[in-house]
Amino acid sequence: MLDDASIEVLDIAVPPQQQPPLIRAACAKGTAKAILAQKPLTLDFAEAKELVKLCREAGILLAVNQNMRHDPSVKAVKAMIERGELGEPVFATIDMRGIPHWQPWQAETGGATMKIMSIHHLDCMRHWFGDPERIFCSVRPDPRTVFPHHDGICTYILEYANGMRAVIIDDVWTGPAKEGAPADIRIEWRIEGLDGLAIGDIGWCKDPYTSPSAMRYGRKGDSAMQVAALDGSWFPDAFAGTMGDVLHALDSGGDCALSAEDNLKTLALIEAAERSVREKRSVALAEIIS
Repeated sequence: MLDDASIEVLDIAVPPQQQPPLIRAACAKGTAKAILAQKPLTLDFAEAKELVKLCREAGILLAVNQNMRHDPSVKAVKAMIERGELGEPVFATIDMRGIPHWQPWQAETGGATMKIMSIHHLDCMRHWFGDPERIFCSVRPDPRTVFPHHDGICTYILEYANGMRAVIIDDVWTGPAKEGAPADIRIEWRIEGLDGLAIGDIGWCKDPYTSPSAMRYGRKGDSAMQVAALDGSWFPDAFAGTMGDVLHALDSGGDCALSAEDNLKTLALIEAAERSVREKRSVALAEIIS
């Protein structure tokens, strides 16, 4: 494919440990104009910076498939935040009680949740509110996951300079839902501002995968919570959005919302979370990016 100059855009969908050699090969050939890479871009932050630099020097637009940004509920509340409809953000949560389908290649990485599931939620908080100053992370192994891992059930606290706080719970156990107990499986987000509240429900972890996302909200002066009119679901609709970002940036010559340059900060946030686990303290994002 890299020998074919008529192929302008590469959509790379391989495990993260196999992705860097393909990106390097694309840079060496120089035939592609853009690459949409899976997330995580790599398993190593330093290597991610190297790949971003290589693509920049080769004139290749490198984007990362952070598809949660294009979930209908995530997009809808992002627009509300930008319009100021909720007022200054005060507190936000993403609460995942879902059982992912782990992939066999993950056993090679020594990890389960942080770089596969949490990367969505950490990136989503950045998408909504920008970069936090600090992060604290606490983890424990998942009782159901059989391959060695250090990060099964993960909890994060994000501290923002303006006083806002965000909490992410990535509970991949959710109780013995596969072992005979009743299940309560869901992904919910909640954003509280000075002037309003918005609550979303994402259908990814439900059956079927194409379950639609939903959002309700209430603002000062509303007599009751209102239901947003959303169209579509995370799977498969969000994936049209990520490639659409790349094609639009190529066509217009403008910035790509999912640029790997920006995504480096999402990877840095994960790196900070991993350091937080090792050192049992909150870690400033500046410690990683500096």
